[in-house]
Amino acid sequence: MTQPLQPLLHDSVVVLTAPSQAWSAPDGRIDGHGIHGFYHSDLRVLDRVLLTVGGETPEHIATAGPDAATSVFTGLARGLDDTTADPRVRIDRTRSVRAGSLSERIVLRNALRTTVVTTVEMVLGADFSPMQSIKAGLSGSEHPVTVETGADGAAAVLRSGRVAAPIVAEGATAAVDGERVSLRWSVEIPANGSAELTWRIDVDDPTAVVSGAEPSTEWSAFRATTGDSRLQSWLGRAIADLQALRMSTVERPDDTFLAAGAPWFFTLFGRDSLWAARMLLPLGHEIAASTLRVLAHYQGTRTVAETAEQPGKIMHELRPAALTIPGEGVELPPLYYGTVDATALWVCLLHDAWKWGMPRDEVEQLLPHLEAALAWMRDVGDSDGDGFLEYIDTTGHGLANQGWKDSGDSIQWRDGTLADGPIALCEVQGYAYQAAVGGAELLEAFGRAGADAWRTWAADLKARFAAAFWIDEPAGAYPAVALDAAKRKVDTVTSNIGHLLGTGILDPEESALVARRLVSPELSSGYGLRTMSTDSAGYWPLSYHGGSVWAHDTAIAISGLAAEGFREEAGQLADGLLAAAQGFAYRMPELHSGDSAEQSSSPIPYPAACRPQAWSAAAAVAVLSARLGLRADAPAGRLEVDPDPGAGSIRVEGLRFAGSPRDLTA
Repeated sequence: MTQPLQPLLHDSVVVLTAPSQAWSAPDGRIDGHGIHGFYHSDLRVLDRVLLTVGGETPEHIATAGPDAATSVFTGLARGLDDTTADPRVRIDRTRSVRAGSLSERIVLRNALRTTVVTTVEMVLGADFSPMQSIKAGLSGSEHPVTVETGADGAAAVLRSGRVAAPIVAEGATAAVDGERVSLRWSVEIPANGSAELTWRIDVDDPTAVVSGAEPSTEWSAFRATTGDSRLQSWLGRAIADLQALRMSTVERPDDTFLAAGAPWFFTLFGRDSLWAARMLLPLGHEIAASTLRVLAHYQGTRTVAETAEQPGKIMHELRPAALTIPGEGVELPPLYYGTVDATALWVCLLHDAWKWGMPRDEVEQLLPHLEAALAWMRDVGDSDGDGFLEYIDTTGHGLANQGWKDSGDSIQWRDGTLADGPIALCEVQGYAYQAAVGGAELLEAFGRAGADAWRTWAADLKARFAAAFWIDEPAGAYPAVALDAAKRKVDTVTSNIGHLLGTGILDPEESALVARRLVSPELSSGYGLRTMSTDSAGYWPLSYHGGSVWAHDTAIAISGLAAEGFREEAGQLADGLLAAAQGFAYRMPELHSGDSAEQSSSPIPYPAACRPQAWSAAAAVAVLSARLGLRADAPAGRLEVDPDPGAGSIRVEGLRFAGSPRDLTA
């Protein structure tokens, strides 16, 4: 028996509006293979959507679409055509996904001088497999699947458990065979004319914990004209994808956040949603403010080992049911707190959003949550009292690693052996330092106690970090990726060190050492920053966290380099991301291979990478911000611009600061 494998994604087409998505072959065919299907929330509702015209599958010639929610598959029906070279019978199939709905408009065009009479058939397959099963290469619904015909004006209704999905297809006859529904139309296409058919499926899932959110009108107004057409194209595609990733929770429908990514992470993730919102601050504080509020709603209030909840802690992910990862021994509760960095990042985002113009009363409402988050860093996040934030899974079935590199083999020594926890990650100490300094500024500005104590705490952390994390070697000193359970410096050179820049935890000489290391040929691939240096025994360009390139990871390093004045190094890494974006048709995936640009004329996909991914899309705005030198200075309400002289001419419309749109030319 063939071992089940996680589906590959790189050669499939996705059409989406959170929390719904449809994955298909490039010709639009959904045949139950791999990731193919129409999904709503964490269920694959349909595993087959197969079109035939005149009994034959149209021959595919093109796929295009105006936005992330729409795709047009163009094909030919040569069995209905004449024998001349020019194709004269054409099918344009427009697939649209909205929250809870998949619809198709099929237009048959006839350029012949005679009428074409034919049949069109659409075969749909009910499935209802959970997303976690699909990811594991498995399938099968948790509840019995039933298919009814002719109910309440629908051609058919699919049901499984509490989920119902009616199908509407005007003019079609419907036939049911087990879990398959066949929709059939008899069609006459007039000479030099066309015929149009439509069908739609809507999903009602009362078990869902997330729902769709409306697109942002402010983002729609954003325009950037740059001297580098790659950046302009990437920004356009990124904003369109981010619009499709907007969602809210059922409990807080008015607070929008960004789903982490399609297909696996179509829900609220603390770290991912925070980083994406932070990168998007030049487009307005609104997504940051609502992300902060929804995460504050779930902030921990008690100590629960099974969920990793702790007082003041920000959650990791939200699901409608427990998440089981077959074969890995991982089982996560529906609301899971297994993240060491989201709490400090929440504080950093609140501070930055305030700087970018988040209204004072909205900030003030969150100050109790700020105080609780800071207290978690001091009292709970430092589990052994050594002054550093660390993590370890105490349940035996949670995430073994709880930083952004959360795969089981992501924290390893240079010789390839895995580090033992509790693990204190280098970048988390940088986040904590920045959170303490920013938190102190907020406390002082709003007349609350504790600012001086947090500045002292931050200064002590900075001194401890300098003493404990740095490794000397002939090529130059660098920070260890982590301290292990014995407080030894885990010596692998990784991209994590790039996250330290801009946090304030490094002094100028240390920052210069990190900047030089980031653009070394061992870390800089020419398509972005490798997660692990090529001189490490565990390096592999297609390793999820051990040599691949992540756009958001590189963008964080670019932002830090620009903030600390390392413009040349920031430009080098930005050029790498732009080359990668061009290679991926400007929809930057979750990650890609760490193969060198010197050895490959285009970036090599990581075949299971999510796309679109919120923080990968938001990285485009981070690169733009770094090139413009954008930074906000509050509470004076001033937007400062210090453009990179090598960035060329850039005009941006629709920046939002202090509640009002701002255009600029640099």
